[in-house]
Amino acid sequence: MGELAAFMILSLVTLIPAVVVVTSSNIVRAALSLVPTFLGVTGLYVMLQAEFVAGIQVLIYAGAITVLILFVIMLTAGGTGVRTRQVNEQVPLGAMAAVWLAFVLIVIFSRTVWPVLAGALPAYNVIAVGNAFLTDYVLIFEVTSLVLLVSLVGAIVIARREE
Repeated sequence: MGELAAFMILSLVTLIPAVVVVTSSNIVRAALSLVPTFLGVTGLYVMLQAEFVAGIQVLIYAGAITVLILFVIMLTAGGTGVRTRQVNEQVPLGAMAAVWLAFVLIVIFSRTVWPVLAGALPAYNVIAVGNAFLTDYVLIFEVTSLVLLVSLVGAIVIARREE
């Protein structure tokens, strides 16, 4: 019963700020709302007994990525507080795609056999995560670092043009 209550609380701590991130018109508020979202995900990792991944989540996402996003916002015009009206004509198409994706995911999840429900949790320890990063997921790991580098360089280029 305690695990269910902790899961529900962590889910709310994760999902409510995530909704603020998506719906906020203030980009700084949206970026700062990422912090409780990342910390909620960290709590979910702790519940899954993946302490190393939880520690990395706090260090990398709640710390470094949030600071990088705020740095990029402050280097560009996003942090000035000037609000421009943004009109998006693709809202109905996006809503239809979201409903379709939700339907597909529900169908897939309902037909999947979950080993976690059978009590077979995989071992998440430092060695397993390190081996996964350097073998199976090395391309994703490196592409992520390149995306972060390109976003930082792009923010610097945009800031230089505005001067």
